Amino acid sequence: MSAQRRARFLFALASLLGMLPWPLLYRLGDGVAALWRWRNVRESRVARRNLELAFPGLDAAAREDLHRRILRTTARQALETIKLWTRPPGENLRLLRARHGEALYDAALAAGKGVIVAAPHFGNWELLNQWLASRGQIAVVYRPPESPTGDAFLQIVRGVDNVRQVRAEGPAVRQLWKVLKEGGAVGILPDQQPKAGDGEFAPFFGMQALTMTLLSRLAERTGAPVLFAWCERIGDGPEFELHVEPAPAGIGDPDPREAVACLNAEVERIARRSLAQYQWTYKRYTLRPPGSGEPNPYGKNRR
Repeated sequence: MSAQRRARFLFALASLLGMLPWPLLYRLGDGVAALWRWRNVRESRVARRNLELAFPGLDAAAREDLHRRILRTTARQALETIKLWTRPPGENLRLLRARHGEALYDAALAAGKGVIVAAPHFGNWELLNQWLASRGQIAVVYRPPESPTGDAFLQIVRGVDNVRQVRAEGPAVRQLWKVLKEGGAVGILPDQQPKAGDGEFAPFFGMQALTMTLLSRLAERTGAPVLFAWCERIGDGPEFELHVEPAPAGIGDPDPREAVACLNAEVERIARRSLAQYQWTYKRYTLRPPGSGEPNPYGKNRR
């Protein structure tokens, strides 16, 4: 069976799961989160280690409570995203109970100088993608899965009108440059760890983290404004608030170390709005500063 056929089969299964009503879907997510904690699976281990690194002063009881809430939110978000992927975007956008900064984005896009959207892994970034697509065409940078089937699946579920997916590989910079020069929009997840040599180290929750320079280089060289955007979950149901805010001028600093420090500070500020909604199940600190002698904090003894 080809990757495309397997991806279509997975989409059919996802569509069946997405038919579950929201309350049942969230109860299922809570069960998944409890199972993760009980079995101490990868998501549980990585989240716990990240909390140890980012909040060393937090007492054990508070850290466990935050860990529990993170896994609950993460599991819910995963199932929530499946439902969003398999429903019409227009129906999904009705889940936005408030929209802050929508006019700011529209004005930046209408100015014709291009616009860079920095979208941290916070809240539900797939819903944000659908909102961005509703405002016009956008090129979204993504890191393709190793599996051809997984990549084909993403092409299906993210292939809504106005979305162009750009693989985070060598030719990506040229493609994004062209989009911005033509006055278009580019969406980048700024808190993914780049490959060694493709970024600079800067503090993130008190830990040095290798951080992409792509976003800042594009901003500096094209003059396109940078906007931070996210869809934040409110309450205990499928309700969200859209937020769009201008980035500080430091994002485009010609000194890459200053630029990535500004970038990380903004992502951290957004994450602190609701710590449980941030993606703590990602190994953000694997690569350590050259010459530091620091081991990978997720080493084999912590897998």
